[in-house]
Amino acid sequence: MLRLGTIICTFSVLAIAARADFKARNCSEVREACIGKGFNFAHVPLQEIPGEHLRVCPQGNTCCTQEMEDTFGQQSKQDFENLVDEISHELRSTFVSRHKRFDEIVMSVTEADSSPAHTYLTPQPTCHKFFLELLENTERSLNEMFVRTYGKPYMQNSEVFENLFAELKRYYTGGNVNLEEMLNDFWSRLLERMFTLLNSQYVITEDYLECISKYTDQLKPFGDVPRKLKAQVTRAFIAARTFVQGLSVGREVAQRVSKVSSTPACIRALTKMLYCPFCQGMPAVKPCKNYCLNVMKGCLANQADLDPEWNLYIGELKQL
Repeated sequence: MLRLGTIICTFSVLAIAARADFKARNCSEVREACIGKGFNFAHVPLQEIPGEHLRVCPQGNTCCTQEMEDTFGQQSKQDFENLVDEISHELRSTFVSRHKRFDEIVMSVTEADSSPAHTYLTPQPTCHKFFLELLENTERSLNEMFVRTYGKPYMQNSEVFENLFAELKRYYTGGNVNLEEMLNDFWSRLLERMFTLLNSQYVITEDYLECISKYTDQLKPFGDVPRKLKAQVTRAFIAARTFVQGLSVGREVAQRVSKVSSTPACIRALTKMLYCPFCQGMPAVKPCKNYCLNVMKGCLANQADLDPEWNLYIGELKQL
């Protein structure tokens, strides 16, 4: 947040004219500066006038009319809000691009896999669509391999695997799925189907199959594969779903925080800092860094309160 204030200060003061003449007390330089910034005032005094009419800037001798001061206040608000939106645009764009980036990687991976020359890719942050496409590619590859290897027996029981991938997709997209229970159920159903196929000469009752399922842990018909797969799938899917949800949260927070609603006190402070020097005949005078930062802290007080939590959020997202 301090960095944001510093950047805004820098942009703000650079928006003011480039030269200062501290000795000048006529208003010709103010007139030129106003024209240079695109102001179209009906009247700019040639010489300083009494400033009793001013409500924000010092009320001594001034180069500003009431119209000028009011316009400076409106311009201060617009400049500040535009700068905050512009500076936070990069942050918002980062979260959006991370969601889209995996689409590019999917195409690159596909091209690399189909090309004789292997292509090395630099891993990039994930997005929703990429993970789902990886899952679909995995399901398709597994299905093709099992069709070639087991043929009709597999095709007659392929819904066991189709249901597995359907549940994995449902979990990833936010569905209420218990991964551990779902995987246990998958191995139980797979065992029942395989036992029936391997013992087709017998009549296998539902009670018998249920009994077999109860003793799966003791029998370990698939060895240590279920335990390893459960650990890998659970770890990968929890991390992936959390990461994508985290990106969505970050994008939403950045979007909301960038919409600054300037308070009257903030607008007064901005006008004093940026445009009251115009009224004093010194349009090129720049505010010092500490003054500018103090104004920014006041105008961005609500955003500054998010700073500790935002840093924690970014740290956790990087770990994911």
